[in-house]
Amino acid sequence: MGDTTVTQPEGREAALPNPVAAETRPGPLHRLRAPRKPRFWFEILLIAVSYWVYSLVRNAVPEQRAQALRNADWIWQVEHHLGIAVEESVNHAVNSVTWLIIGMNYYYATLHFVVTLGVLVWLFRRHPGRYAATRLVLFATTAVALVGYYLYPLAPPRLMNGGDFIDTVMVHQTWGSMASGDLKNMSNQYAAMPSMHIGWSLWCGLTIFALASVPWVRVLGLLYPALTLVVIVATANHFWLDAVGGLLCLAVGFAVARLWHGRQPYALPRAVERTNAPRADVPRADVPRASRADTARTGR
Repeated sequence: MGDTTVTQPEGREAALPNPVAAETRPGPLHRLRAPRKPRFWFEILLIAVSYWVYSLVRNAVPEQRAQALRNADWIWQVEHHLGIAVEESVNHAVNSVTWLIIGMNYYYATLHFVVTLGVLVWLFRRHPGRYAATRLVLFATTAVALVGYYLYPLAPPRLMNGGDFIDTVMVHQTWGSMASGDLKNMSNQYAAMPSMHIGWSLWCGLTIFALASVPWVRVLGLLYPALTLVVIVATANHFWLDAVGGLLCLAVGFAVARLWHGRQPYALPRAVERTNAPRADVPRADVPRASRADTARTGR
């Protein structure tokens, strides 16, 4: 007997499921974690409200002056023991050059906000896929700093008892600093640990270095937190160890973003993928292959 060939009627394969076209809808948590295109006015409102809350909480922390001064004395002794207690020498040396210390006073008062907002705007426009994750790093860093202000009140060097530090804003009558002059009553003077001037500037510097394409801009990104460190010490607003506290807060911020998004922010796609757009190369599950072939032949 000859072999019997069984042919399947045309179009029968339409009853079989198409695994390529099967759609898997992501869960709500996955959708929440996925990068999405940021919305301008929402981001403006979010940043404004977040900074207002940050300032409110920071200034609501009780100004424990006695404890803050004791902590400052302890920090100063530790730095002497480690051989890094050079803040007073830097403070006096820079203060002897009037134009330099005045420039640093204005640097301390303004660039902390200007550069941070500038980097956020740059991320929003040029790296929308990485914007939300990188912003999360900044927000988480700041939230950890608020805990530090509450648990460890610390007087800045310029307010230490018996110290020889120079309050450069008071001496040179420069404006803009929340730490001296008439504005000091609007800000908690004993929230020096950790230093968010370092936390924010290092966030800016690392972001610029990781994502900028122009070499000299990347170099400026690294120089910015280094210069900020010199400024906070020269103006007697922070100890070296306050900067270490800011660095640790930033590390926690990166860890939070890594846990939430599954990758570091800089490793995410630059652009936001459109997950809802239909793919032309995927056949539709509800149209039989034979029918599509017939349509292509007849043009109907």
